[in-house]
Amino acid sequence: MLTDSRLDAVVSAALDEDAPWGDITSTAVLPAAAQAQATLTAREPGVLAGSEAFSAAMRLTDATITVDFAARDGDRFDAGDELARVTGPARSVLTGERVGLNFVQRMSGIATLTARFVAAVAGTGARIVDTRKTTPGLRMLERHAVRCGGGHNHRYSLSDAVLVKDNHLAVLTAGGRDLTEALREVRKRIGHTTHFEVEVDRIEQIEPVMAAGVDTIMFDNFSVDQLREGVALVAGRALIDASGGVSLDTVAAIAATGVNVISVGALTHSARAIDLGLDIRIDAP
Repeated sequence: MLTDSRLDAVVSAALDEDAPWGDITSTAVLPAAAQAQATLTAREPGVLAGSEAFSAAMRLTDATITVDFAARDGDRFDAGDELARVTGPARSVLTGERVGLNFVQRMSGIATLTARFVAAVAGTGARIVDTRKTTPGLRMLERHAVRCGGGHNHRYSLSDAVLVKDNHLAVLTAGGRDLTEALREVRKRIGHTTHFEVEVDRIEQIEPVMAAGVDTIMFDNFSVDQLREGVALVAGRALIDASGGVSLDTVAAIAATGVNVISVGALTHSARAIDLGLDIRIDAP
């Protein structure tokens, strides 16, 4: 969840990283009294995300800077659209510029890519979700961007749900232990409100996993034909999460098999930053 305190902590860390002892260029070059007016302009089409992070970068640099957004997170924009106006001391605006742009460009790139995936599965009922393949320390922001693009979030962290993956299963069934019985023991150990998901990578694992009473079964790197077969075997007894090998070229066919959820790591680990520019005019004192 994007909260003010957590947002400020992330943005403050980025500002400290970029100007640990101040912006010596702006201080040396610009008069202290100079004021700047700047326009955040789109140089290509996209979906906006990161307006709060951009505004925080300016506010935490200098509380006298004002930022007025003409668009909201989740809004689509075209090349040439004016997204925001920034006014304040020139030194401060230029000090916060790069950090603010880094956040809004990165997050808008994620939102834009997510919107393409969502559009590709429209009408199928499949939900596009992100994964934990996020930039360390920036998960809150990147997952907000996914929601801005019309996608949904998978579990936020390891503390939020039980997701038993292939390496867990390898340990759990070591020595020939029965898969169903091992998972039933897991079910007994977790709280009754805790979501229980198990990953399988072979068709023959489906029935033993389903017999353990899971809430969601994840089909990992299944072909489209295998997904159809798996959907028929599950027959509505659990939610089906398709993962692995998902791209804009494959996602529509995956969605058409009848799966409920499609996990897409590319939303956060492969999104390209959107080209946005901050065009600054300096008003001499």
